[in-house]
Amino acid sequence: MLRRTPPPPWIAMYHSVDTDRDDPYRVTVTPGRLDAQLRWLRARGLRGVAVRDLLAAHARGAARGLVGLTFDDGYADFLRHAVPLLRRHGCTATVFALPGRLGGDNAWDPLGPRKPLLTAEGLRSCAEAGMEVASHGLRHVSLPPADDTTLQDELRGSRDLLHALTGEPPAGFCYPYGHVDARVAAAARDAGYAYACAIDPGRLSGVHALPRVHVGQRDTALRLHAKRRLHALRRRTPAGLPAAVADPAAVADPAAAADSAAAAQTDTGTYAGPRTGTRAS
Repeated sequence: MLRRTPPPPWIAMYHSVDTDRDDPYRVTVTPGRLDAQLRWLRARGLRGVAVRDLLAAHARGAARGLVGLTFDDGYADFLRHAVPLLRRHGCTATVFALPGRLGGDNAWDPLGPRKPLLTAEGLRSCAEAGMEVASHGLRHVSLPPADDTTLQDELRGSRDLLHALTGEPPAGFCYPYGHVDARVAAAARDAGYAYACAIDPGRLSGVHALPRVHVGQRDTALRLHAKRRLHALRRRTPAGLPAAVADPAAVADPAAAADSAAAAQTDTGTYAGPRTGTRAS
């Protein structure tokens, strides 16, 4: 009997939560939209959790109904807008912070607008609120072209700084721009991270290159449903995860998924960016 390959866990990728509609990279959702998206999850018996907790639940075979929620870049609006909404809906999330830019802004985005980043105090407040604080590197640089010294600074240096700030070594890493290759994924593992998030890592998909789904302002109920279904077909199941990692509710009948496809665009390349036309993470 052929055994069906389980789909990858569903991990949603957010960035900024704000009312500013100046959003050339399509990385911002309004508080009202996030509230509606969280209500959509809860109405379907789903609960958003930090990636660390999602993977721990999978290891116990207890992850049914859990969805990973991630917020890249460590914007100050995560604490101001996202945390209250997450707590209202009984959810947690992972915030991927940049300890080399604490209290700074998103200077890596040439088109702006400038968005303030979390301070050290803000990161500690996130952790105290039950959120997972993980690393996005020191300064938000693409890692595959980095030399060995820069790579270690971004991976180990950021981990050490976050450990000092929160009192707990971060379990997770998120690759800036979603850029990862075999060398970088191995370095993340060797730096002590239990997991690392990518976007669409293809053949690299594994515990240190977890696939995620971009969620944005345009994602209403129908699009969220389609994205969740299509994720099971478009993404590889990460290597090294136990069979319990399957998201049973997301196993899609191919015909049903085809019907859903018209409601959602592909998850990568949905927001413009400075180098290649796609700003990823």
